[in-house]
Amino acid sequence: MQNRLIIDTDIGSDIDDAMALALAMKSKEIIIEGITTVYGNAELRARITKKLLQLGNQKNIKVFAGVSQSLLFNRDIWMAGHEGEGILTEDEHIEYDSGHAVDFIIQTIMKNPGEITLIAIGPLTNIATAIIREPSIVKNVKEIIIMGGVTRLGDNSLTLPINEHNIRCDPEAASIVFSSKAPICMVGLDVTYKVTFTKFHRDQLENSKTPLNLALVNQLDRWFAFIKEDITKMHDPLTVSIAINRDIVKTEKAKVHVEYDHRQMTGTTIAIPDKSGNVEICLDVDSRRFNNILLRRLLDE
Repeated sequence: MQNRLIIDTDIGSDIDDAMALALAMKSKEIIIEGITTVYGNAELRARITKKLLQLGNQKNIKVFAGVSQSLLFNRDIWMAGHEGEGILTEDEHIEYDSGHAVDFIIQTIMKNPGEITLIAIGPLTNIATAIIREPSIVKNVKEIIIMGGVTRLGDNSLTLPINEHNIRCDPEAASIVFSSKAPICMVGLDVTYKVTFTKFHRDQLENSKTPLNLALVNQLDRWFAFIKEDITKMHDPLTVSIAINRDIVKTEKAKVHVEYDHRQMTGTTIAIPDKSGNVEICLDVDSRRFNNILLRRLLDE
């Protein structure tokens, strides 16, 4: 049975959003109902998304721009500065769909109760806004798979930061989503730090010479230059892969609290194991199986 997805993304900064979108396009287990963009310049991110869909011969998938600011308008916006470079050209007119991302999320879930999985690979502003606007989506969404947070329940190594970008960018929105009682799978840094993409993998993409993969290589090169490394974490592709094969991760039920009022460090996710909790926390990942899923599909093997 195919998994019907809405992908909510802040594509264009870190390379992993584009890689996640490519993986979704290449996976027959997935039907992409639509893509929504969030955070920073959501309109620019929608144009980037539409261009990648064109390169992947999936131009009919709907793309909607969403909320660009944090929920309370009181958070600084982080942008890498290279968003759209190497993908969009000044003389190219790329249109995304009319309408707002939040409306699309609400309408799609309510028209298809129990059938739509939300893949959240950016800050949670669009999804929190949808819950505020239409609280009943919580009971009608199949699941929300969130790339965000860090719990240290699966990995307590010193390399893990205290909090994670997507949650930190809009902790109030994250708090609304995690406390909503919606069924959630949390894909945190505990597992995403274990899946990487290297220059060796980048060269494999380049050798395939497909338009989509060459665009990914272009974006990988910009990201490697930005972070001054030739290895990067595959946070968002891992999140999409869970909608393809849940068996690649080990999970535990919990309740998750998001700090946003400065009692702890803002954006910290505090997880308490609880069999009655609404959140399945990913504790471990089979990185080899994940790499096989990602590379074989991108390389059409």
